[in-house]
Amino acid sequence: MATTPVPPGASFHAVPGRAPRGYRPIGDYAFLGDCHTGALVSSDGSVDWLCLPRLDDGSYFGRLLDRERGGWCTITPADPAVRTSRRYLDGTLVLETEMAVTGGLVRVTDCLTMRPGGAHRPYRQLLRVVDGLEGAVDLRVEVVPRFDYGRVRPWIRRAGHTWQALGGDDGLVIEGDVPLALWGLHDLVAEVRVAAGQRLRLSLRHVRPEILDGSGSRPPGSAELDRRLEQTVAWWRGWSAHGGPLGHDQPALLRSAMVLKALTHATTGAIAAAATTSLPEAPAGPRNWDYRASWVRDSVFALRSLAELGFTAEADGFRRFVARSAAGSAEELQIMYGLAGERRLPEQLLSDLEGYGGARPVRIGNAAAHQHQHDVYGELLDLAWDWHREGHSPDADDWRFLVELVNAAAQRWTFPDRGIWELRGRPRHLVHSKVLCWVALDRGLRLADEVGFPAPVERWTATRAAIRAAVEVHGYDPGRGVFTQAFDRPELDAALLLLPTVGFVAWDDPRMLRTVEEVRRELEVDGLLLRYRGPDGLQGTEGTFVACTFWLAECLARQGRTAQARAAFVTASATANDLGLFAEEFDPATGALLGNYPQALTHLSHIAAAVALEQAS
Repeated sequence: MATTPVPPGASFHAVPGRAPRGYRPIGDYAFLGDCHTGALVSSDGSVDWLCLPRLDDGSYFGRLLDRERGGWCTITPADPAVRTSRRYLDGTLVLETEMAVTGGLVRVTDCLTMRPGGAHRPYRQLLRVVDGLEGAVDLRVEVVPRFDYGRVRPWIRRAGHTWQALGGDDGLVIEGDVPLALWGLHDLVAEVRVAAGQRLRLSLRHVRPEILDGSGSRPPGSAELDRRLEQTVAWWRGWSAHGGPLGHDQPALLRSAMVLKALTHATTGAIAAAATTSLPEAPAGPRNWDYRASWVRDSVFALRSLAELGFTAEADGFRRFVARSAAGSAEELQIMYGLAGERRLPEQLLSDLEGYGGARPVRIGNAAAHQHQHDVYGELLDLAWDWHREGHSPDADDWRFLVELVNAAAQRWTFPDRGIWELRGRPRHLVHSKVLCWVALDRGLRLADEVGFPAPVERWTATRAAIRAAVEVHGYDPGRGVFTQAFDRPELDAALLLLPTVGFVAWDDPRMLRTVEEVRRELEVDGLLLRYRGPDGLQGTEGTFVACTFWLAECLARQGRTAQARAAFVTASATANDLGLFAEEFDPATGALLGNYPQALTHLSHIAAAVALEQAS
């Protein structure tokens, strides 16, 4: 094996052919996760997104958001005429990519390593393994770390048999048997020939810089790295085996379930809405948000979908996470938290980054954290009710928290809010939010009756009736016979499709049947649904919202219209990439995936729709 000659002081970007190319489509990326962090790997072997040590920390590789400055790790054939194919190993988030050139074939296996007990002792390690399958292939390996969203070009130094990258409060250990050498001051590169039967390993492991500084590191040997790969495969397959029968769509549903599991922060139980920040909802536009936080609503949806497939252990972890993060008080409840329960999520603009495909600004943090979204009360009471029906009734401390949530819903339902879509314009009296306040009262009353804890039953009963009456008068258009997005307004939104899921109205209620048809008429574009139409206080327009089309499929299936439900389900499912990964939105005109990725809300809605179809057949 030969390493690349390294001219002293050479500029990395001056190497012929090294200038970063244009942005890859979002669907070109595979997702790796270890229940702590996440990575995106392109079909040609480039890791363009990796945040360490947590999913919501600064990026170590961030070419996704800046092609020049973001940093990357690539394993690519020298021959540009390469043919690639890829797949996840069955029952895992371990990725295999085969790369074929004239004269040879190699396989690159990528994973974020897992182990038993990793919730509190994670490896925090990206492992890349290259196996020669046929002939021989010349490969170029590049490790270009850029910490803190590309702001820091780290100090790279040799430490025994490893390389260390340090800068600010970040540290990365680079080890294995790839013969890397410095190129310039901040980058590592190797050129190797891999023959059939040969294996190379590249490990990138987060270690705090104060631990690295002044110390060497005994790298894990080849056998240990191989063992970690096997252990990761076994971990994922062990988790996957806990699910029940998933019907004829089992592989796709299991993929969605694994994405939700990987987005769950194992230490705390928080569930991230997505693995990325600032992937645009409209090309080159300003609708770019950070989704690497835990929304109460989306997380409850995710737990409901996982439970449908037999994965129930995650529910208690998230329930406890919310109670802790809210300090056991409705007054301290937010609609979202950081993955360790952080309450302050200030929205910052990274003006020095060019953004994905030029979409600016790049944001970290999310100003929606302190919005009023009244549906969260109902979601948490519904979770408590479901957990009770599973045999886990609230204790006295839990009940005090739940009573506060019900009382908050009872007090605040008459006020406008931002709602499920986090509208940044003027607050509105949104029907979905009102209905979820009704759910909070309804589930509170049911729990009080079955558990026997004290509650103001008469007041709660009267408030529940008042909410229903208000929705049926002010949130209903008698001329068309449909529910509406907001009180005393004619517009509709796709959130109305969720009203039967919480029992406010029957699936086959004539009002709901008409509402479904009117939502399709107003919001459908090439078989996919928009969230809503009309101004929302933001510039530009967005694509169709894939989760909403899955909601439509679920509604149609529960209404007995299985042929239409299957058609909607197939249309929404077709927006996934070749690995079964969904983004937030989709542009039917171009086939582009839009928004943050992979998106928990889309994957959980995929599961809910598939379960409804299976039960309807």
